[in-house]
Amino acid sequence: MSSNNELRFEQGRKHRRALLKKLKPNSIALLPAASLQTRSHDTEFNFRQNSDFYYLSGFTEDNALLALIRRPAGNKVVLFCQPKDKTKELWTGILTGPEKAVELLDIDEAWSMTDIDKQMPELMNGCERVYYSIGNHDGFDARVTAWVKDLRARSRQGAVPPVAFEMLDPLVHEMRLFKDAAEIKLMQKAADISARAHCRAMLAAREGRNEYHLEAELQHEFMMSGARFPAYNSIVAAGANACILHYIENRMPLKNGDLVLIDAGCEYEYYAADITRTFPVSGKFSKEQKALYEIVLEAQLKAIEAVKPGVVSDEPHNITVKVITAGLVKLGLLKGKVSTLIKDGAYRDFYMHGAGHWLGIDVHDAGSYQKGETRRPFEPGMVTTIEPGIYVAPDNRKVAKKWRGIGIRIEDDVLVTRNGHRVLTDGVPKTIKDIEALMATRKE
Repeated sequence: MSSNNELRFEQGRKHRRALLKKLKPNSIALLPAASLQTRSHDTEFNFRQNSDFYYLSGFTEDNALLALIRRPAGNKVVLFCQPKDKTKELWTGILTGPEKAVELLDIDEAWSMTDIDKQMPELMNGCERVYYSIGNHDGFDARVTAWVKDLRARSRQGAVPPVAFEMLDPLVHEMRLFKDAAEIKLMQKAADISARAHCRAMLAAREGRNEYHLEAELQHEFMMSGARFPAYNSIVAAGANACILHYIENRMPLKNGDLVLIDAGCEYEYYAADITRTFPVSGKFSKEQKALYEIVLEAQLKAIEAVKPGVVSDEPHNITVKVITAGLVKLGLLKGKVSTLIKDGAYRDFYMHGAGHWLGIDVHDAGSYQKGETRRPFEPGMVTTIEPGIYVAPDNRKVAKKWRGIGIRIEDDVLVTRNGHRVLTDGVPKTIKDIEALMATRKE
């Protein structure tokens, strides 16, 4: 077994032990695996495991269910998975099977999914509480209900059905918010691969190519580095396309005089990176592009500097709003008093999104942004993006024509440490000087 497999199974054991301590006595937690999704007719999308299921198991097969049981007599972990099937394995690959799963995952029991309707009521019998995220798993809601009904129907024979249901998501997602050393190592690897991919795309940019040519460069670096998939649909937006926040058409031509905004990151061993850089097709920023870029860069650097334990997690966003609003006033794109413009939300015509989000197994990762009724503070182990931007819509008649159609975003992944922060994605240049210097090395 590869070291990566050993790591993911060990992490699964560690996370299960931690979750079991959070469950109330005499309870059972149920978590189904993801399902295969049809792409067209009889073909499926590449399978990607449910993030919570993966976090607690490291198991990457579909058609499975994980059950964690906490009882005074002792805890139990049970997996239901696909049985060994030579015909299916001939077509789609080797299945682990229940017997081998017990050893690999270091769990107490494993059963075939064909036995689940018989075995699950027995596992639930005597559990007062069921932790299960109702409404999140197609098909399983009805099965869980059926298992409870089975126990109720047998209550006169001594069966003890659950009396309470509780959502499992909040417990698991609070755990996922804090990354340990092994997770941080994977995220750094994803960040390093993604940084190289961005540099590769910058070097490949030139007039006459299309956005998809740069996307191909990104994907090549991802896959050649062991990251088979992007963490999300790559955004390669040239010219005014950069003013569309989640633009993914990636088919328009590159033109000298335009900027290219690339928002892309790979997924490495299920952990995501998320980087945005904006650069000129020609290799040189114009005067107007420089002016707006410097505002965004200043906002990002000041926001990153604020990331440290104890700082409220929306403070970086507030900083970016102040810097961007003041910068737009200085350039004449906004008119008025900065504080008033912020209060009235006038900056939202140019900066309409938040400055960051949690990052981890999901690119918009799990974990609440609130703690009680207030915004939660940063704590060591959290990873957040910092990604301010300015977008001047091509049809914005309130500003001079020279500004229209310019879209700029700069994004990095930032780990909260005990004493401050660490930028995981600093392998990509982001100052005007450094970007132009890198692009000056392009070969025709």
